[in-house]
Amino acid sequence: MANRILRAITRPFSHFLSQDIGIDLGTANTLVFLKNEGIAVREASVVAVHATTRTVYAVGDEAKRMAGRAPNHIQVIRPMKDGVIADFEVTEAMLRYFIQKVHKTNKFIPPRVVIAVPSGITEVERRAVTESAIHAGARQVYLLEEPIAAAIGVGLPIEEPTANMIVDIGGGTTDVAIISLAGIVYSKSIRVGGDELDMAITNYVKRAYNMVIGERTAEEIKIRVGSAYPLEEELSMEVKGRDAMAGLPKTISVTSEEIREAMSDTVNAIVEVLRSALERCPPELSSDLVDRGFVLAGGGALIRGLAKTLSNATGLPVIVAPDALSAVAMGTGLVLQDLPWLLDELAKSGRG
Repeated sequence: MANRILRAITRPFSHFLSQDIGIDLGTANTLVFLKNEGIAVREASVVAVHATTRTVYAVGDEAKRMAGRAPNHIQVIRPMKDGVIADFEVTEAMLRYFIQKVHKTNKFIPPRVVIAVPSGITEVERRAVTESAIHAGARQVYLLEEPIAAAIGVGLPIEEPTANMIVDIGGGTTDVAIISLAGIVYSKSIRVGGDELDMAITNYVKRAYNMVIGERTAEEIKIRVGSAYPLEEELSMEVKGRDAMAGLPKTISVTSEEIREAMSDTVNAIVEVLRSALERCPPELSSDLVDRGFVLAGGGALIRGLAKTLSNATGLPVIVAPDALSAVAMGTGLVLQDLPWLLDELAKSGRG
């Protein structure tokens, strides 16, 4: 404890002047936490650029609204895929936009940035994230595993010698981790998440109705009628798209039963990674989980009936985080704000 206090006292003065930032750089959405202020940005991880010059037209929600509607000379790109950088140049432009949007008080001192990354990414992917943030204007970059960030964000007592299990279902990845004494005892990241669910819905509609729909429509279907467990009152909605054969506009009606079946393979993949984690959990920590269960975070946590499906599959209590979408971003911010010792640990491990 004394060492932690000493490190805080001797920390460079610039640390106290800069507006440090925490970033949940997600496949579907990017959230930015501004130290001492809270979440300042919550926008889509999308960039619209000129097809040949790569000039940036729009970033975030504005760019997402252009998807499927832009002329041929404008490309609407999601630069993150499966939780990692797929387009280095466009990711850098997106990060620069978000950092500049929130870092306004002292532009002479670049911010320190904590970025949440999937626990399963490679060292090459880690370097790509770090370099993108440095080029976008960060003074120093710390990489924090998403499960740790999510656990901190939902308020789990990660420093205690008890099992804290978190399941973070994002757009591109699902991260499962068992945490004790501020460290990951076991973690597994699979590149399955909300995007896979959207793709499953798109494929089902094409296969069952011979109709083509876009990403935004698939996501809307998932949100409005998607479920992972039978509902007391099943839902339905009207869907508009293009007839795959005739090429003409077409309207159909889909039900929650259909969409549940379409999403079942992806949900089963999440169930399997959960079971794998529990099988590898040390016995003493397993006994903690019998009563404590685990917490669901990320956008996928909001799918109707998913918590019940996972509880039935594992026999454990499942709690959906109160603000599941913000858990990872809140965690990155709280590390900057309240857990400076963890930044020192990240720096010593070569991640900051």
